[in-house]
Formats: sequence, structure tokens, C-alpha cells
Amino acid sequence: MPILIALLAAAAPLFAMATERWGGLNPCLLCLWQRWPYWVAAGLAVLALVLPRRLMLALAGLAVLVSGAFAVVHLGVEAKWWPSPLPGCMAPNASPGQTIDQMMASLAPRPAKPCDEPTYLIPGLPVTMAGMNLIYALGLGGFAFWAASRRKG
Repeated sequence: MPILIALLAAAAPLFAMATERWGGLNPCLLCLWQRWPYWVAAGLAVLALVLPRRLMLALAGLAVLVSGAFAVVHLGVEAKWWPSPLPGCMAPNASPGQTIDQMMASLAPRPAKPCDEPTYLIPGLPVTMAGMNLIYALGLGGFAFWAASRRKG
């Protein structure tokens, strides 16, 4: 069970990276933040092989739910219910007294996708990537907690 949870946790950020490489999707900063808890969860699930199994799997489930919490924030930003808490999601703006050269130098080398611009993976399906992550995080987090509650056997 720990290896399965580790593989399922690692699958989420790997799938997201594949959509960038082969699907041409550009992630925003909130998208990137949703990935790291899955790597933590995968590591914790692997540690369940040598450390207390129930504790490590429960912590893995909690880590996955942290990604789900980031997804909720991201969904709210996409729906324009609230602004992004990350300054990197904001469009750059000029400070008084800045020259054009200074403004150009402050721009990121690669254009970033705004966090409030929803990304839909499947045409016609009204669920954004953040929404899919929330559904996946709730399912995998619940599965990890269920696995943690089972007797080893």
C-alpha cells in the first residue's frame, strides 16, 4: 500500500509536467505550488516502509490535502472571488520614476501565465486543472487516510 500511494502521489506532478511538455500548457505560480505537497507525500509514503506505517501514511494523506487546499485557493483566484496570495501572480506594474529600461529589466525572462486565467485540459469539460487537482487530492488523501487506518496485513 505505501508504494501504491507513493506512485499515485508522484503521478500528479508528473502528469502536470507532461501537460506542459507535450500539451503545451503553461503553469502559473499557484499551479507550481500545488505540486510540491505531492512530492512530500510520495516521500512520506516510501518512508512508511521503514518508519511507523500508520503515521507516515497519515502524514502523506495530509500532505496531499495541502495540495488540495492550494487548489481551493487557486479555484477562488480563477473565479475572481479573491486575489492571489502570491505576489508572483500579479502583473508587474511600474513604480513612479522608473525608466522604460528599468521596467523592461524587471520583467520575467519567460512570460508567466496569470493565476486568475483558468486552464482547461479537456475541451468541453468545465473543470480546470486546479479543479481536477482538488478532486484528485481529495481522493488520494482519503485513500491514504484509509490505508493508514487499516491493520497491516
